[in-house]
Amino acid sequence: MQGFPTIVHLDADAFFVSCEQARDPSLVGKKCAVGGRERGIISSASYEARACGVYTPMPTARALRVCPDLILIRHTQGLYGDVSLRMFDMCEALTPAVQRNSIDEGYLDLGPCGFPGLESLERAVRDLQRRIWDELRIPVSMGIAANKLVAQIASKLRKPRGFVVVPSGGEEAFLAPLPIGRLPGVGTKTEAALNRLGLRLVRDLFERSERELSAVFGRGWRGVLERARGQDDSPVETASEEAKSYSKQETFAADVADFAAIERIAKGMLDELMPKIRADRAKVRTITVMVRYADFSQESHGRSLKCATDLEAPFYPLVGPLLRAAWRRPRPLRLVSVRLSGVDAGPAQLEMFGQADEKRRILAGVLDRLNRGGRDHVVMRGHQLPPSSIEKKDT
Repeated sequence: MQGFPTIVHLDADAFFVSCEQARDPSLVGKKCAVGGRERGIISSASYEARACGVYTPMPTARALRVCPDLILIRHTQGLYGDVSLRMFDMCEALTPAVQRNSIDEGYLDLGPCGFPGLESLERAVRDLQRRIWDELRIPVSMGIAANKLVAQIASKLRKPRGFVVVPSGGEEAFLAPLPIGRLPGVGTKTEAALNRLGLRLVRDLFERSERELSAVFGRGWRGVLERARGQDDSPVETASEEAKSYSKQETFAADVADFAAIERIAKGMLDELMPKIRADRAKVRTITVMVRYADFSQESHGRSLKCATDLEAPFYPLVGPLLRAAWRRPRPLRLVSVRLSGVDAGPAQLEMFGQADEKRRILAGVLDRLNRGGRDHVVMRGHQLPPSSIEKKDT
């Protein structure tokens, strides 16, 4: 078991409003909210609006009374889902173990990534937080802890743009001084009722007997006490169709600085992933290239096609530019990975003038059948030939 926390909870700050502000920067720093005007509710409010008493979900009419100069923004169709997909694509460039809880929050398990210690892991998470802001202009808060429960509480503690790390073994000490309403499952009304009973802070629960806790919480008192102590063994669940992607990575036995060699390897990964996509009768739209340096810091860049495809050819011209964009530091690389996402598993769309693609698809199917059954390829493209100067180890 690792001696440092590896679970991350990502929580986007005022997500719908942040998406609108990214689309229209003139809204930044203003009292604004996303919601319907007629008989509607507020679905997201900027922190400036929250300071005036606007919250979610508040009836719009009431929000306009407490904040008369509130800028009301109607929902932009398709915007939030698209930004969410791009945000979680960036997360999956860091680790394949990503659980998308909702459109604006989720969990990452960095345990499988092989970070040597908390310092390098924390740097990678800060880099992810920065990339989401730099590329999407979406502020997010991050919590790092040994389990999902504590990571979620940590991410919400210092919003917006919070970053809180809870060391392994320090869960109970971290939670003890917090208001009892910070515990999941304790809503506003429940918190008020508990406050009347003298239970204001999490630590107050530890001073009550089992009989007293049972009288307050009924049969669920043990679960409440476990949460108060920061105990949680629920895993990060990645089995979501929405989160499905195809990825492959190579870790080099010795750091590599040869751009052409790594480009060949990345294209070879593409060639290995596409047959799997065709076998699933799926298509993909987005390719992301990620590089990792010797100090375990990493960068990634992605690009999406206008239409999803199950062919390698449309992605080949993107590999080199994406590798250059990600490999910004003049240092050798420890690892490179390619991920294909934006999966479309629906029925194939009829394409006008698509005869050339159909011919390529037939040829690809023939090659897939020839190559099926093992690692010894019957047919190999030129860029799949491994450079003799590079040693690779299984990852």
